[in-house]
Parts: sequence; structure tokens; C-alpha cells
Amino acid sequence: MTQAAKAEQPRPPLAERLASSSDGIVEQIARDYGVSPFEVISQMPAEHRTIIPGAKFADVMQALTTWGEILFIVHTRDIVLECVGKIPPGTFGSGYFNLHGDSPIGGHFKADNCTHIAFVSRPFMGRASRSLQFFNAAGEAMFKVFVRRDENREMLADQVRAFDEMRARLAAAS
Repeated sequence: MTQAAKAEQPRPPLAERLASSSDGIVEQIARDYGVSPFEVISQMPAEHRTIIPGAKFADVMQALTTWGEILFIVHTRDIVLECVGKIPPGTFGSGYFNLHGDSPIGGHFKADNCTHIAFVSRPFMGRASRSLQFFNAAGEAMFKVFVRRDENREMLADQVRAFDEMRARLAAAS
């Protein structure tokens, strides 16, 4: 099939595309469909996502302090910033949730801007992945926390367990 013939084929509706494959870069899928990244996550099959209220921000961040080193990602149109480190304990002050500690991950988060937190468990680049994605009212990802991988590119079992347990606990409470 030629490139021109491929381009002429209609694109399947987003939910149908995600039902056949949830793999891919969420932000690129969102651009392709003219929707927000949160809309992409929302339309994934239920087994790939659990969405809780952003009001659970501090609870989730506190739980993440026990996970050890995670992969922290900020993805904008201009940069995909990846940082490996521990989530330090946070406190509220001056309108922000502030992270300070002995970690490369630190800063000041407008926790009140977080409207949804998604537990995402889906294929990414052909491999199983798990992430927590924090969304604002515009449906943009504020940041993401991914379960780390070992030297064999397998997800760390203790973080997978912690992810699954937190997802179940917070989903039941929401």
C-alpha cells in the first residue's frame, strides 16, 4: 500500500483505536485526534486505566515516598524531561505542594490544579508499563511517575505491587 493510499484511509474513532492498541505516546495520539492527553487516557479500555480525583494528590505523593527510585517525566510539546530519583516527602505552603529532600526530584507543585490522577497500565513500545499521570483542568499532564525497570528492562516487582495496591485502595475509596 502506498503512503498516499494509507493517508486516504479514514482514521478509526479514538476509542476503537485504543481498544485495538493502547500503545503509543499519549501526547502524540492526542495531537493526532485533536483531543487532550486526559481524553486519550479516559477512552482507553477500563483494564488499562483507573482514574481518581486530583484531591488525592497529597495521599498519592506521600505513598510514592516509599517506592524508592522512580522515573519522573514531564512531557510538553518541546521537551520530554526524564529524571530518576526518590520522591521526597512534601508539605503544603504558599499555595504549593513542596518537595524538598536529598533527591534530584524536587520543586513546587500547584496541587490544586490537579483535577485527575490516572493509574495507567498498558503496553508502551511493546512492553508492559505502569504509570501515574497527574492531569490539570485543561486535560494536560502535569507530570508522570513511571514504575522503574531493572537491568533486563523488566518492571521492578515491588513497585508493581505498590502500584497495584495503591490503585485498588484509592479506587475503592473514590
